[in-house]
Amino acid sequence: MTESHLITYDFGIYAIDADYVRPKLAAIHLIVENGRAAFIDSGCNRSMPNVLAAMNELGLAPESVDYVVLTHIHLDHAGGAGNMMRLFPNARLVVHPRGVRHMVDPSRLMEGTVAVYGKKATLALYGEVLPIDVQRIIEATHETQVNLAGRSLLCLDTPGHAKHHIGIVDRKTGHIFSGDTFGLAYSELDTDGRQFIFPTTTPVQFDPDALHASINLLMSYRPQAMYLTHFGQLRDIPGKAMELHRLIDAFVAIGRRHNAAGEARHQLICADLRKLLLEEVARFGCRLPESEILKIFANDFELDAQGIGCWLDSVA
Repeated sequence: MTESHLITYDFGIYAIDADYVRPKLAAIHLIVENGRAAFIDSGCNRSMPNVLAAMNELGLAPESVDYVVLTHIHLDHAGGAGNMMRLFPNARLVVHPRGVRHMVDPSRLMEGTVAVYGKKATLALYGEVLPIDVQRIIEATHETQVNLAGRSLLCLDTPGHAKHHIGIVDRKTGHIFSGDTFGLAYSELDTDGRQFIFPTTTPVQFDPDALHASINLLMSYRPQAMYLTHFGQLRDIPGKAMELHRLIDAFVAIGRRHNAAGEARHQLICADLRKLLLEEVARFGCRLPESEILKIFANDFELDAQGIGCWLDSVA
C-alpha cells in the first residue's frame, strides 16, 4: 500500500486505522503470537482494505487469524465482524453473551443504530452488517480465557459504557484492550508527550456507577498500558484513571443540573459538555484553537449527551 495504516507497538501488538469518519478516530488492534493472530474489534466494512493491507505488510495469511474479539457491539467496533469472519475461515468470534444474538441476527442492532444516527448516515458509515454462524461464536462470560498460540487473553465483564462490554487482558504483557470503558484519547490533542483523556457515554446503556466499577476492575490488574479503540496505546494509566473518575462525575453533575429542563435538556447538556471539554483542554495545556477542538469532538458531544439523557431517564 502507498500509505501504511499500521502502527507498531511492542510485544506483537499493532493498531490499524479503521478508516472510520476521519483518520485516527477508531483503531482495530491486532495481536500476533508465533504466526497466529487475533483482532480486537473489527471496525466497519470499509475498514477491510486497511486490515488486509496491514496483514499483507506483516506477512499474515487469512488462515492465520484465530480470533476476532469484540469489546462490544456498537457498530464502530463490530460492524465489520461478519465481513471479517467471511475473510478469515479459521477465526472464532469472541463476544459478550449479550451480544451473541445480535451478531447472529444483526437486524435489531441496525435498527438501534438507525435510531441514533438516522438511516442514511448508518448505511453510509456501516453498509450491510453481515450475520455470523452461531457455531463460530464464543460467549465471553466474565473471566473467559482464549489461547492464542500459548498467549492467554482474559475477558472481563466491564459494563458502564454498554452492558455488552468486555475488556481483554493480555496475560503476556499485562496490558489491557479497553474498548470504550477507559474513555478516548484523540492523538490530535497530545501535548508535550502527554495524552488527553475524556469519557465517552454513547447511548443507550451509560451507567456511571457501573463505569466507575469497571475502571476500578481494570485498574486492579495494574496495567502499564491500555489500548483504546479511540485511539491506540495509552500510558500513565493511574493518572488517567483518576481523570476519568473525576470527569464521569462531572458528566453526571451536568446531567442532573439540566434534568428538569424538558425539551431543552439535550441542548443544555451538549453546551455544558462543550464548556467542560474546553476548560479541561485549556488546563491540560493543549495549544489547538478552540474551533479545531470543538470540530474533533463534535460528534462526541451529541452522542455523550444522548447517553447521559438515557441514563437520566432510566433512573427517573
